Amino acid sequence: MAAIVDLRDVSISYGNVRAVRGITFALERGRVLGLVGESGSGKSSLVSAMLALLPKGASVEGRIALDGRDLYALGERERRALRGREMATVSQDPFTALNPVIRIGRQLVEFQHRLTHLSRGAKRERAREMIARVGISDPAVRMEQYPHQLSGGLRQRVAIAAALLVQPKLLIADEPTTALDATTEAEVIEIIRDMRGEVDGSIILVTHDMGVVGRLCDDVAVMYAGELVESGPVEAVLGHPQHPYTRALLACDPARIETPSRHLPTIPGTVPSPAALPGGCIFSTRCPSVQPVCRVDKPVRIGIGASHAACHFAGAA
Repeated sequence: MAAIVDLRDVSISYGNVRAVRGITFALERGRVLGLVGESGSGKSSLVSAMLALLPKGASVEGRIALDGRDLYALGERERRALRGREMATVSQDPFTALNPVIRIGRQLVEFQHRLTHLSRGAKRERAREMIARVGISDPAVRMEQYPHQLSGGLRQRVAIAAALLVQPKLLIADEPTTALDATTEAEVIEIIRDMRGEVDGSIILVTHDMGVVGRLCDDVAVMYAGELVESGPVEAVLGHPQHPYTRALLACDPARIETPSRHLPTIPGTVPSPAALPGGCIFSTRCPSVQPVCRVDKPVRIGIGASHAACHFAGAA
C-alpha cells in the first residue's frame, strides 16, 4: 500500500543548530501513528515541517512527501493550498484555536472555505451534521454559541469537527487531550478512534502518553533529542520495546504501575540541548544500562522483528 506520508532523512535546523536529525519513516493510508517523546524531543518541529509552518530562519533537509508530492519542491502558494484541504490539525488548546468573538457555526463554515464546490448553506448543514457526529448535543444551539460558552471538552470536539470537515489526507492531532480531565480525555480518544474513517488518509497523534498510543494508534515512532530511536507497529514496540528510552517511557505510564505508591516513576535527568549533544548514543547520559561503547560509538537503527531501534544492544534481550 502506498504511503500517505513519507519522510526520508529529514533534518531541521534553526540557524546553526540542527534540532532534528535524520528522520525516516512512512505512514500508510488509513493508519494512525503515535509520535512520542518528552518535551524537547523534536515532535513539534517535525510536524510543523510537515505542515510547512516552521518559523522564518528554519531550514529543512531531506524529503517530506504527502501522497507522493515532495512538499518542499512545491511553491509556497501550493503548500498553503494544501493546508485546510489535504492537511488539517487539532491543537492541544482548542480555546486558542477557535476565534473567541465568532460563533461556532460561522467558524465551521469558514473552515470549509477551500471547498469551493459547496454553497454556504451546504457548508453550514455539513457543519451541523459533523458536530452532532462528534457527540455534541443540540447542534443547532451550539452553532449559535461562542467558544467561551462551551466546556474544554466541547471545544475540543468542535476542533475535531472542524478538522474532519475537509476530509484531509493527513490529520495531525497535537496532544489533543493535554488540557482535558481524565474522563473527557477518554471521550475524546474514543471520538478520534470512531471518526478515523472520516479521514481520507492517515492520522499522526503527537503525544507523550504511551497509554494513549496503546489505545488509539496502529504504529508508533519514539523520538528523543531530535532523533528517531525506535519505531514499528504498536503491539511490537509496546509489547517488546528494544530501546531503553522506550522502556523508560512505558515505565512512567500510570496504568502500568502494579504497586500503589505516592512516588510516580520518572526518567532521571533532562533531554540534552541540540546544541550540546553527548558523544555516542544521545540517551547515554540518562540510560540505566549504559556501557562504555554507548559513550563513544553512535548506534544505528536496526530491524528487530517488525520494529527498528537505535541501540547497541537492541535484540539482546
